[in-house]
Amino acid sequence: MLRRLRLKNFYSIKEELEVSLLLNAKTPVDFRSMPTLDEKKASKVLAFVGANASGKTNILKSLAFLDWFVGDSFMRLGPDEEIPVSPHFSNPHEPVEMEAEFEIDENIWEYRLVLTKQQVLHESLYRKGYRFVYVFKRDWDEAGQKYQIKLKEEDFDFDKKEAEKVRKNASLIATAAQYNQPLALRFSRLNIETNLTMLGKYNFNASTQLVNAAVLFHQQKEIKDQMSRLLSQWDLGLSGVTIKEHKVTDADGKKETIYLPFGRHRIAGKDYELILLEESGGTKSAFVLLGKVLPILKVGGLAVIDELESDLHPHMLAAILELFFSPITNPYNAQIIFSTHSHEILNMLHKEQIILVEKNKDLNTDAWRLDDIEGVRSDDNFYAKYMAGAYGGVPEI
Repeated sequence: MLRRLRLKNFYSIKEELEVSLLLNAKTPVDFRSMPTLDEKKASKVLAFVGANASGKTNILKSLAFLDWFVGDSFMRLGPDEEIPVSPHFSNPHEPVEMEAEFEIDENIWEYRLVLTKQQVLHESLYRKGYRFVYVFKRDWDEAGQKYQIKLKEEDFDFDKKEAEKVRKNASLIATAAQYNQPLALRFSRLNIETNLTMLGKYNFNASTQLVNAAVLFHQQKEIKDQMSRLLSQWDLGLSGVTIKEHKVTDADGKKETIYLPFGRHRIAGKDYELILLEESGGTKSAFVLLGKVLPILKVGGLAVIDELESDLHPHMLAAILELFFSPITNPYNAQIIFSTHSHEILNMLHKEQIILVEKNKDLNTDAWRLDDIEGVRSDDNFYAKYMAGAYGGVPEI
């Protein structure tokens, strides 16, 4: 469960920006929220709205980057490669700062990271008891040209000398996971599904995305059956979806197996199949999106989706959110964080679940929760007032 995210000097976010999923005591108790370990409430859903180029994607991208950094930086980066992160273009000589607070395995954790393209300056992990106490701390000593390491061996049993030698461009967590350190292994494989990379939105074409989703559905029959039922319920003209195995030969003459999705259509009592690539954009988008959210709903975790509405009708967006609200389809309290320009769905949310994003005259991304605005009532028509410009976060045309 993600509780809080803090960013500074990360792409368009020059000044410190904090986003919280914790709800105040006045927020109604319903299926849109869940209890936390410290007897508070946290949101299952967080929607980012704002004009184009306001920085919504950059906020979401930070979560994709953190997931990649703690999981894959050791294996994916060569010793001399730059870290794929950028400061604000007007502040290139200051480091990027990131901090995430979350709940995993019945504990509240806080991960802190300060870095440049060239190296990690600070990395630490804290666990909350009566207060936050460090599990490890890693700080770059410029004078000594080495890392200063502090470890709580009862929590993070890893050789201190090995920790001191961790590459400048890699996470201590990602590195310790290669040595099968238990806590590092747990944190290096967080349950996060996203349509973003640490650099931005996936640039895969439609056919690649469809095939990737088809592979997942082929491997997980329960999720595949749920996907097929949902798409047939959502008035897309489908009676179901079938995943078929095909043998193909690549340019080198090597044979391989791929999986292709086909939509089933029942016409006058007879079934017909059409490859999903030839279905509507909305059908294809729904198929790919379910490939991201259904695995998270099955086991718990976090879905981070940029432009949730892509090719989808607002009623289908509402159906996606209902999957997260319902304790039947979301038994492990998975969360979804997303950006959208389909503002009709704002009326499905509490004011604490809506984040407004703007870029100011200095091209710095700022964000605020709707309940931070004085006078916003819980029974307001959020959609109508947002479209009228009452809350900000709308383009100036």
